[in-house]
Amino acid sequence: MADVLDEGLLAELETIAVELARLGGQEIRAALGKMQEVRYKGAASDPLRFTDPVSDVDARVEYMIRERLAESFPDHDIIGEEMDHRPGRGHDFLWAVDPIDGTANFINGFPLFASSVGLLFRGSPVVGALWCSSSHTLEAGIYHAVAGRDLRFNGAPHAPARSPLVRRRLGGEPYADRQRLSWDGRKTGSAAIECAFVAAGLLEMAWFERPNIWDVAGGLALVLASGGKAMERGADAWRNFQSFAQGERELADWTMPLAIGSEQALGEFTASRSQISEALAGPGSDRS
Repeated sequence: MADVLDEGLLAELETIAVELARLGGQEIRAALGKMQEVRYKGAASDPLRFTDPVSDVDARVEYMIRERLAESFPDHDIIGEEMDHRPGRGHDFLWAVDPIDGTANFINGFPLFASSVGLLFRGSPVVGALWCSSSHTLEAGIYHAVAGRDLRFNGAPHAPARSPLVRRRLGGEPYADRQRLSWDGRKTGSAAIECAFVAAGLLEMAWFERPNIWDVAGGLALVLASGGKAMERGADAWRNFQSFAQGERELADWTMPLAIGSEQALGEFTASRSQISEALAGPGSDRS
């Protein structure tokens, strides 16, 4: 999809995305070690379900990002995790913003979180910029890319380096079966971080049970730029991810099982999940 867009426009859009991710990172770093205002989205209906936290930094970062986009692209649409305002509903360009992905990590001081900015063109990811609290350099920085081009870290091209001496790699799959899969499972608590780590070659793959569009839009652009693939689980099978746009479904409502990584890793993963599903279904049940 990026191939149908003007090169100059894509470069401008990537520059803006990096600027927005950097803005998020700056606000996050400035807030570290300070008392945060925290609320829980599910607590009003069930006080025992403190499972979806939001900090005052989340809201502040998204507000700042929206203000900046209104200056440069006032007609573009925006979907953000914390605010419901859609300034350009139906526009070809849509920005999907997660001001802090991994808020539970952030408010607890667990140093794995990201500020994620993704740009879709007609439902397909074309630009991504993720400020990550850690990276392959062991320092915070921004992974960014135009889908199908090259992955960059803080402006410099980054090609994943894999040592042939490492026989078992890591995958963002918490239930990894060592008998079926060629990696050991890891989860970080941030879908955006895991997308960046797959793109950077730190993880062989990752899968997300029911992500929202803002969780993975920016990260998918990075994965595609690094030569990776994405697959989503439909009603009855895994299929190649094509676009967030599906029929008449509202983009903000998109949420489907999603797997990302190398073609070989995704082949292993989907085969393993199919075997597990068949085993759970048992003989005589409908396995379609």
